Amino acid sequence: IAAVHNSAPIAVGIVRGGADFISIDGFRGGTGAAPRIIRDHAGIPIELAIASVDQRLRDENLRDQVTLVAGGSIRYSADLIKAIALGADVGMVGMPVLIAMGCRVCQQCFRGLCSWGIATQQEYLVKRLDIDVARNRIMNLFRSWNEELKEVLGAMGIDSVESLRSN
Repeated sequence: IAAVHNSAPIAVGIVRGGADFISIDGFRGGTGAAPRIIRDHAGIPIELAIASVDQRLRDENLRDQVTLVAGGSIRYSADLIKAIALGADVGMVGMPVLIAMGCRVCQQCFRGLCSWGIATQQEYLVKRLDIDVARNRIMNLFRSWNEELKEVLGAMGIDSVESLRSN
């Protein structure tokens, strides 16, 4: 669901309908395929949506029946930590992975002519992307985020990510 002013009641309906997980996407998420005006101004910040959905699900005694996935504006490990602390079970990221792969954020993905071979199906452009280098960069990204998460949890005296949720 989109992170909007009434995300919480929508989430309750989804859980009552039998969903296993809810994915909330906040504004400033997306890729170069999204028009800038929509990406930067449609919806509410993901932090507000996570907190309201988590609290409403708790109020309705439904929180433990669903996995809450949050994305949109998760750019750094600190954003992921905030999302979990506000109630998300899982964070989803797109842009950090694209940048790790070599994306230069020229915001022309919709054209299908990505000069770096990421957002394209053109064979001559796809050849520009070194899959092994991209894979290693993505692995390094998530390894570093994992280490930063451990450092923050340790500083807070928390021994598991599950204990951070809604904390």
